[in-house]
Amino acid sequence: MGKEYRAKSFKSGNSVAIRMPAALGIEPDGEWSVEHRDNQLVLTPRKVEPMRLDVDAFWGMAAPMVHVPAPKEDFEPRPSDLLL
Repeated sequence: MGKEYRAKSFKSGNSVAIRMPAALGIEPDGEWSVEHRDNQLVLTPRKVEPMRLDVDAFWGMAAPMVHVPAPKEDFEPRPSDLLL
């Protein structure tokens, strides 16, 4: 077996959490499978597939966005235009 480390459990909301030592090299925000065997906890990292969005169902359904510039007569002339 490898080197033994100490970790403490603490209350976090309605759960109990265990803070793992940084020396173990565990990356944050990972997912783990936890199994209780013979009064021991067995942690196994889980590979999480990135969620993919299937756009086939709604591709092309949005109304086209056409940019129509406002007519020039709706604006006051700029001072720089008056000098010409």
